[in-house]
Amino acid sequence: MFKDRVLFIDGEALVIDKPAGLPVDRPRDRSQSLEDMLGELTFGFQRLPLPVHRLDRDTSGCLLLARNPKAHKRFGQAFEQGLVTKRYVAVLDGEPEADSGEIDMPLIKISSEEEGWRMTGDPKGKPAFTRWEVIERVKGKAMVAFFPKTGRTHQLRVHAAEAMGLPILGDPVYGKGGPAVMLHAASLTVPREGKPDVTAEAPLPLRFHNIGFGRG
Repeated sequence: MFKDRVLFIDGEALVIDKPAGLPVDRPRDRSQSLEDMLGELTFGFQRLPLPVHRLDRDTSGCLLLARNPKAHKRFGQAFEQGLVTKRYVAVLDGEPEADSGEIDMPLIKISSEEEGWRMTGDPKGKPAFTRWEVIERVKGKAMVAFFPKTGRTHQLRVHAAEAMGLPILGDPVYGKGGPAVMLHAASLTVPREGKPDVTAEAPLPLRFHNIGFGRG
């Protein structure tokens, strides 16, 4: 299953196109996660590759795994230092008036017994920056490209819902929910000293085409 989803591979890096619905970390109910698939991704190495970052369960697309501990540390530092270029594609539940913009909204985690935890905008939170551009408008909804400059939990989902006032279509926490969360990690570039960049692009999933986007 996963060998067909490899977007980039060399001696220290592996980028896969993670399917929507598969969590990176093992859920509390012990149901299937990416951990169950790592044995398929050794490609002759004894060590299992390790995820360097996270994608939400319902987000598809580019996920970087390191093939040895030293690479894992270096790649992790690149993410922490903001050196990684990421491009996400999302369909919003509505259309923004502008064609592009920048969002500067710090995020903080809140929780309650009734609703569990979620992220929200708060001046006291951790800095979070996102640039966005409209790609396509179809029947009152917009497909946008998000370029996050930081990597906060649920950053794009909260920035869309609270800063833009347009939740990502299908988001069950920050929007109305639906059959699928329309968020996809479309590309990833990780710089490396003395070596070519790790770079990968994940094709737009069928669920986007099914609602009229990306057909042209």
